[in-house]
Amino acid sequence: MKTYKQTFAELKRAALIPFFVIGDPDFDTSLEIVKAAIDGGADILELGIAFSDPIADGPTIQKADIRALAAGMDIEKAKDFIKKIKAYKDIPIGLLMYYNLIYQYGTEKFFVDFARAGVNSVLIADLSIDDVDEIYAPARKAGLDTVFMITPNTETERAKKIAEKCTGFIYTVSLLGVTGGRETLSDMIKPLISRLKSITDVPVCVGFGVSKPQHAAELAKAGADGVIIGSRIVKIIEENLNDKKSIPAKIKTFLTQFKEAIGR
Repeated sequence: MKTYKQTFAELKRAALIPFFVIGDPDFDTSLEIVKAAIDGGADILELGIAFSDPIADGPTIQKADIRALAAGMDIEKAKDFIKKIKAYKDIPIGLLMYYNLIYQYGTEKFFVDFARAGVNSVLIADLSIDDVDEIYAPARKAGLDTVFMITPNTETERAKKIAEKCTGFIYTVSLLGVTGGRETLSDMIKPLISRLKSITDVPVCVGFGVSKPQHAAELAKAGADGVIIGSRIVKIIEENLNDKKSIPAKIKTFLTQFKEAIGR
């Protein structure tokens, strides 16, 4: 199974990391969308398992969660989805989700089962680094990398503490607030990238608010090792629900533009 370490080592540019909610708008369409994203140049996938109360997410991803849940998405189907993606291409996959789903499933069992399905890491949006002992050892025992979030208002000493627990990459939040596309990048993100680069060698990947190829290019030039695009991609799905068959091609075209921008 391809690792984050191998992926970042091979790339001579920032990694392109699209985010999708598994099963949005339905299992089969979602599968074709993610395959199209891979064909469009995705280097790493960040996937969400639908949850009823996604507190870190803005309206766009909240609606995607609702669509996936309405279509019958659950943990078992998510596991099957990941296996199908890994059968299509061996690409690193990170889950971005909420702790209640893991806790209800059984923390150790969740990590073991999803590692076997082909997941590389699990980022828990509502679990603080202060509670890392609950998940760090079982995740590592299962063979998973660990990924945690750092935000613009994370103090340097705390950022060091978080970075020390990240074996995959640091999910660097570009702004204060929830997920959602923005017209411009936050002024806080470039200084944050520089600060993180000065204290750790762990790859720095930036998400939240990245919605234009220009944003990706700016982040790559600022030193980001990866660019995570979520809400803007999910918005394309939302805007084309009346013609689901057209969505994969539109996603592929969209991501190709980002890939070109990052490589400039």
